[in-house]
Amino acid sequence: MSVLDVRSQVGEFLDGLGRPALIGYLPVGYPSVDDSVDAVRTMIDAGADVIELGMPYTDPVMDGPLIQTAVDAALARGTKVRDTIRAVEQVSGRGAPILIMTYWNLVLRYGVDAFARDLASAGGAGLITPDLIPDEAADWLAASDAHGLDRVFLVAPSSTPERLASTSAASRGFVYAASTMGVTGERATLGNRAEQLVADTRAAGAERVCVGVGVARPEQAAEVAGYADGVIVGTALVRTLVDAPDAATGRADLARLTSALAEGVRSAR
Repeated sequence: MSVLDVRSQVGEFLDGLGRPALIGYLPVGYPSVDDSVDAVRTMIDAGADVIELGMPYTDPVMDGPLIQTAVDAALARGTKVRDTIRAVEQVSGRGAPILIMTYWNLVLRYGVDAFARDLASAGGAGLITPDLIPDEAADWLAASDAHGLDRVFLVAPSSTPERLASTSAASRGFVYAASTMGVTGERATLGNRAEQLVADTRAAGAERVCVGVGVARPEQAAEVAGYADGVIVGTALVRTLVDAPDAATGRADLARLTSALAEGVRSAR
C-alpha cells in the first residue's frame, strides 16, 4: 500500500468542517482512567472537534509543569499503555477523531506495528509524536500506512525550510506547529511567530497546519483560528481538572471552558 492509497481520517474531517477546528488535549488516567474517559466525552459534547489523548510517560520533555502534575498522578495510580488504547475505544465514534499524543519510546516498547494495529482496531485516528522526526520514523511510516492511521509531526519557529518541507511531506492529517519554543503551558501572548510559522509550513507543502502551545483563552483561540486550520489547547483544559475539588466539578468547569474556546474558534471566520 502506498502513501497515496491511505485516507487521512483527520484531514477529511477537518476538510468537512469547512472551518478551523478546536483540538483539545487531556491525559489518560487523570484523575483516574474512568474519570479521564468521562472528561473526554464532556469535552466532545461541549464543542471540541478533535481529541488529543496524552499517553502518560515518565519523561514528558514537551509538557509543562501542570500537565506533568496530572501525568505523574496518572502514573502513580498505575495507568498503563493499554489503558490509553481502551480509552480510545470508549470515546471513539462520538463524532470527534481521536489522536494519541505519545513519546516514541512507549510505542517502541509496545511494538510499532502492534501499537498501530491495536490503535486502529480501537477506532483511533493516529498519533502525534513530539519526539520523533520523519528521518527516524521509517517503522512508523510503514505501520501507519499499513493500518490507515494519520501521523502528526511537529515543527517549531526554529525549524529550517528543509525541515518544514520534510515534515510536511511525512505528515498525514495535519502538521502540528508549536507556537513558541519551550514546553507546553498557558501564555499571556502568542506573538507573531506562530502566524509566520503557519505560513512558512504551508509554503513548504503542508495541506493543513494546526497551532498549539500557549493557547488558553477564547480570544487567543479566535486569534489563532484566524490563520490556522486548528487550535490546540491542552494546559488550560487540564487545569480545570487539576484545580477542581472533585471530578464532577472538574467536568463542569471543563465543559464551560471548552464551550468558550469553541465559540472563540468558530467566531474567527
